[in-house]
Amino acid sequence: MRLEDHYINRSSWLRAAVLGANDGILSTASIAIGVAAASDLRNPIILAALAGLVAGALSMAAGEYVSVSSQADIEEADLEREKNELETIPEIELIELAKIYEQRGLTKETALETAKQLTAHNALEAHARDELGINEITTARPLEAALASGASFVAGGILPFLVAIFLPLEQMVLLQYLTATVFLAILGGISAKTGGSSIGKAVLRISFWGTIAMGLTALVGYLFNVNMGG
Repeated sequence: MRLEDHYINRSSWLRAAVLGANDGILSTASIAIGVAAASDLRNPIILAALAGLVAGALSMAAGEYVSVSSQADIEEADLEREKNELETIPEIELIELAKIYEQRGLTKETALETAKQLTAHNALEAHARDELGINEITTARPLEAALASGASFVAGGILPFLVAIFLPLEQMVLLQYLTATVFLAILGGISAKTGGSSIGKAVLRISFWGTIAMGLTALVGYLFNVNMGG
């Protein structure tokens, strides 16, 4: 019998992938918009977009690795402490586990029996899951998260980078904004569909904040151009 596939099972990689792609689109497009607003040449726009794409992907991957590694270290320390307690004070740990089940609605007798059976099966697994909240779904995986973030940033950032290369320079700011908004909306819809949440809310949220970010960056570029021109 195959176990039901829940959306939460996808949360570990989905969060990192969506965050990376969203940041890739938004960061690269914003950089291109800012430079395009301050320059009439294509080469500076392409160079800035490429630099932002490479630096952003590496930064995203490194930041995700460090962050998730810290979480993994905490989980490892908690598991090690729990392992020591199971070896030195197993009776107290058994009672502690039974109380957890009792608080969840089981009778005292059933909670104790459940704790005994799960302890006999795999005591550390039972305490990790029910006391610490650590299981195979939520377990921190630094390398997986880093690769997902970096690769998805590149996948997202390559889109505005291609826009900077091939689309007309005269309307670059507008085209970057429009294409990035479309990309962000599509990404929001895909992530919502994959995660089982509201597509409309996801698209609206990601488009709204993307518009603000790109608008502010364009304003900076225009102000810079005006100041340089003066």
